[in-house]
Amino acid sequence: MRFGIQIVPEDRWQTARVKWRRAEQMGFDHAWTYDHLNWRAFRAKDWFTLVPTLTAAAVETERIGLGVLVASPNLRHPVYLAKEVAAIEDISGGRFILGLGAGAEGFDATMTRRTAWSRRERTERFAEYVRLTDSLLRQPVTTFDGRYYVADEVHSYPLCQQRPRVPFAVAAAGARGMRLAAEYGSYWVTTGEPNRVESAPYEQALPVVRRQVEALEKACVEVGRDPATVARLLVCGPSVGGVLESPAAFFDAAGRFAEAGITDFVVHWPRRSEPYSGKVEILEKVAEDLDRHRNT
Repeated sequence: MRFGIQIVPEDRWQTARVKWRRAEQMGFDHAWTYDHLNWRAFRAKDWFTLVPTLTAAAVETERIGLGVLVASPNLRHPVYLAKEVAAIEDISGGRFILGLGAGAEGFDATMTRRTAWSRRERTERFAEYVRLTDSLLRQPVTTFDGRYYVADEVHSYPLCQQRPRVPFAVAAAGARGMRLAAEYGSYWVTTGEPNRVESAPYEQALPVVRRQVEALEKACVEVGRDPATVARLLVCGPSVGGVLESPAAFFDAAGRFAEAGITDFVVHWPRRSEPYSGKVEILEKVAEDLDRHRNT
């Protein structure tokens, strides 16, 4: 199993840089941040955006994988996203992972448009979004004429250092999203039970995650892909709780989810208050034992 950390982009950089450096020093395999303009309880608080945050993190670190969980159609056209991804990937020396999701209702969905997209339109847009982003990052020139997105002879230089492009981490819970993950993803991403707004003990999420893994594997078979070639990444916190109550809880949860098919286990950097409140001291104790559990 691989281990990751998600960092809420709420800190001025002199504070945030310490977290990104420590994540690497602690031995985590990858570190992630959000892609929102505003998010839940942070709407009236400091909140920094994806591109400058991960650009700075790429300069501060040397080894750790860096990613976003997740970019969505809510915020930017695939052409702009692809150009930004290429820049961050170059600055990081080929360590970037692009998380992609359909996006949720809320501030990001309505701040720049009069009417939020329907669920059907959001799903259809996401399919086009993934396909076009894939093309833009794979080939030097892309022309695309879709229902929602258009690209006319877009030149993509430089191309990614990672080939054929940066890895995609596709967040999905429904059948169409699972198929996209099977077709395009190096990782499939879940937060456990879809649409849950409060976390519950991690034991309650195990049956949900098992069913989701089975659905992913079925989607892989349907598109002719070996299910073992798709990593399965669980983000704890939004609905999966209790993981950082102690080092014992962390490794118990990691072991149980590994048995359910999860390959990458991500927790949030502990905050002083909710959401994701906890003690950094527990995270540090967890980090001391990561190597022993990494390959189990």
